[in-house]
Amino acid sequence: MAAFIERMGLLVLACVSLLVSGSLAVDRGNFKTCDQSAFCKRQRALKAGQSPYRALLDTLELSDSRVTLQLINDNNKVRLLLELYRLQGNMTRVKINELKPLRPRFEVPDVLVSDPPTEPMSLLSQDDNGVVLSLGVQRQQRLIVSARPFRLDIVEGPEVLMSLNSRGLLAFEHLRMRKDTQANPEGGEAKEDADGEEQQVEAKETAEEGVKEEEIDGMWEETFKSHTDSKPNGPTSISLDFSLPGVEHVYGIPEHADTLKLKTTDGGDPYRLYNLDVFQYELFNPMALYGAVPVMLAHSTARTMGLFWLNAAETWVDISSNTAGKTVFGKMLDYVQGASETPQTDVRWISESGIIDVFIMLGPTPSDVFTQYASLTGTQSFPPIAALAYHQCRWNYNDQEDVQAVDKGFDEHDIPYDFIWLDIEHADGKRYFTWDPHKFPTPKDMLQGIMDKRRKMVAIVDPHIKIDSNYKIHNEIRAQNFYVKNKDGGDYEGWCWPGSAGYPDFTNPQMRAWWASMFAYDQYEGSMENLYTWNDMNEPSVFNGPEVTMHKDAKHGDWEHRDVHNLYGFYVQMATADGLIRRSGGVERPFVLTRAFFAGSQRYGAVWTGDNAAEWDHLKISIPMCLSLGLVGISLCGADVGGFFKTPSAELLVRWYQTGAYQPFFRAHAHLDTPRREPWLFGPENTALIREAVRQRYALLPYWYQQFYQAYRTGQPVMRPLWVEYPKDTATFTMDDQFLIGKDLLVHPVTEEGSRGVTAYLPGHGEVWYDVHTFQKHNGAQSLYIPVTMSSIPVFQRGGSIIPKKLRVRRSSSCMENDPYTLIVALSPQRTAEGELYIDDGHTFSFDTKKEFIHRSLTFANNVLSTRNLCPESQLSSPSWIEKVIILGASNPKGVNLKTDGKVTPLDYEFDASMSVLTLRKPGVNVGADWTVELL
Repeated sequence: MAAFIERMGLLVLACVSLLVSGSLAVDRGNFKTCDQSAFCKRQRALKAGQSPYRALLDTLELSDSRVTLQLINDNNKVRLLLELYRLQGNMTRVKINELKPLRPRFEVPDVLVSDPPTEPMSLLSQDDNGVVLSLGVQRQQRLIVSARPFRLDIVEGPEVLMSLNSRGLLAFEHLRMRKDTQANPEGGEAKEDADGEEQQVEAKETAEEGVKEEEIDGMWEETFKSHTDSKPNGPTSISLDFSLPGVEHVYGIPEHADTLKLKTTDGGDPYRLYNLDVFQYELFNPMALYGAVPVMLAHSTARTMGLFWLNAAETWVDISSNTAGKTVFGKMLDYVQGASETPQTDVRWISESGIIDVFIMLGPTPSDVFTQYASLTGTQSFPPIAALAYHQCRWNYNDQEDVQAVDKGFDEHDIPYDFIWLDIEHADGKRYFTWDPHKFPTPKDMLQGIMDKRRKMVAIVDPHIKIDSNYKIHNEIRAQNFYVKNKDGGDYEGWCWPGSAGYPDFTNPQMRAWWASMFAYDQYEGSMENLYTWNDMNEPSVFNGPEVTMHKDAKHGDWEHRDVHNLYGFYVQMATADGLIRRSGGVERPFVLTRAFFAGSQRYGAVWTGDNAAEWDHLKISIPMCLSLGLVGISLCGADVGGFFKTPSAELLVRWYQTGAYQPFFRAHAHLDTPRREPWLFGPENTALIREAVRQRYALLPYWYQQFYQAYRTGQPVMRPLWVEYPKDTATFTMDDQFLIGKDLLVHPVTEEGSRGVTAYLPGHGEVWYDVHTFQKHNGAQSLYIPVTMSSIPVFQRGGSIIPKKLRVRRSSSCMENDPYTLIVALSPQRTAEGELYIDDGHTFSFDTKKEFIHRSLTFANNVLSTRNLCPESQLSSPSWIEKVIILGASNPKGVNLKTDGKVTPLDYEFDASMSVLTLRKPGVNVGADWTVELL
């Protein structure tokens, strides 16, 4: 029998392998549309403008921290509890749950970094039609609660910022007993549930309509292809609509392979948020992918706002646009919008279970929204600087000799890299935390070999565990009862890379702690401090499951998988990152890459865009995909350079390296069945082009590292759309073929085959931008045509900025640790510039725990370049020094003096009059010292 099961497993895996290698596109039939998802179909069938919900104003209770109010569904008499919170930082929280649920409904834990601090609200007025609450005198914000039908309007001065349930699409399917079996399912007497009276009313109404509830498709059981979802709790879905007057552009809700600006979904499917393993995904559609962050940003020239829908169940998001004409909100709102029509975007969120828990982030600037969201879910983890360098990966490097040969190849071709990666074939029969005894017999020798060159390795550890009584990891998980359960209470089993596999219940904190302990050096045999981790397949992927994932009626303790699905990958990465921290005694920063993610995943590491293809459109889509992730907190994002599936042409590969070198996570990766594509395999000319792109990345590492420090401290995205910095420039609102790194570098990669030129938009009236390669100056607020060759990577530095670089590129970032810096000072039209320099040890938490770092401001004004310590209590000594200062847009000085330690020293300089570039050679000052340079 065991042999038969093993053969069946191999057959499934063979079919999966065939699908992976031979598929030209995703098989859409494996994944649901809204019409095939029963709750989405039910919710979408509701008609706008017919809301049955009414606010019971006599139940209003106001305390220092919240307002509560009961709502009633006049169709079935079920009551809901509305909770309103005014949060510090210009946010409002709206929660809606059943007043008396039959059993608790799932509320998402662990995503919020803390219980958000509140501010008091006050009651301004109340009558039979509604109430008006003050959200703060400073901003003149009010929350208007209309009673019949229930509706919320958030108003600032005379302006309506946002309306909830204005279209009447609030819907809350309450928990109930199945009406064909009123007997207690646990045995015993018939059970009258908490809403028994109301449910009798609902049953009567349903009967009058001539339809039995259990006959409504998908309410108590749902079948998709060969899989049946038993739905023991029946229908539990929720929905709420939001209207955004004055808004035409909304962004976010990753992950989708689509444009940066979200499209309307009228006439098609909503955007779906449901973490799935999608082979060779299609572009430009709203299908779900590997991760789900239920955060949307709305932007106009007047304001930026955000919506955070805190729900981990399968979720669909409808978007529609229309014009809002003259509108009057009753007697409570003495405001009439102008006669001219204004744009409006309507958004509707639909989730399968849980409660409504939404955070409304009121900005008003993009930076404010990022700060608000970071205060809720945390900031991007601060990666080791090596993680921002170049990563070399494929499925799979064959053995230790292969690893050694690839490592040697980089040195022979003078191409730097920091990490080499091992995919699933490195383990002993896909048993994670192990090594294949024939291919990788002495992993510590291999790791030591790359450590000697100051490089690192990543090995994959997936969350599906081979069911094998000789496998320690499986035996311990089973012994401690840590596996997810099936609906009947046994260990849930599915097929994945090892064959029959169990799935640890990462929602269990005890399971996560045990998992973390497995990364200890005495547990993870063959591991060393330069081995880091990659969590793949953590949606979770189940090859023989519905939609290639886990059955929704599987159990995580008291909760069904349907309640927690989108959290699974979040918890896997959390536990893995914790393990890497704990193995070092809390000293070393971790690096963990995940494919599945949720809100808050930014706290634990990096994300990539999954199994893309070697096609030009996939290169292009990597930009909006990573921009979307950055907008919702996940800055450490990248795409597989060269494309995972298929084989890139030499031109495509070079262009992808040039693009990836300017995206946050820079990793080449390829499928098992593709030809090898190390950078030196495409001829000397292409090797030189790839080498130059990688070297540009290494030269900019000080700037990248500084940007990630700022992201960690503030929540601002590293790779960002132009509208974030130019929020009133409507020309930038739909741009997703170019982007900013921080606020000072603009990148327009070449992503068209055979391109001879690109047109880059340089924003900013009265600003200037400098080509970083030629130092040519260009005015802002123009579209600039740039002729390109195969060596071109159009990048511009903003006038008014100072960017640190390291121009002595070596084999790895660690080898450059103490090298000197070059400062690129790009003057504004006002002949000023400013920037920062941040330095720490590059890999530990000492910057935080011991204040061991250097953080200095750099300022140019009145012909003086000066530096100032931004954190006097910090302490770090560095041997690095300033070896060169290049000033763009300069005039020819009569002389240059360096002032340091009370001494004045003349400096050698060179002035290029044709480009207005002044180069100061070897100031020789320490990076941590106070000094000034004066142009005479």
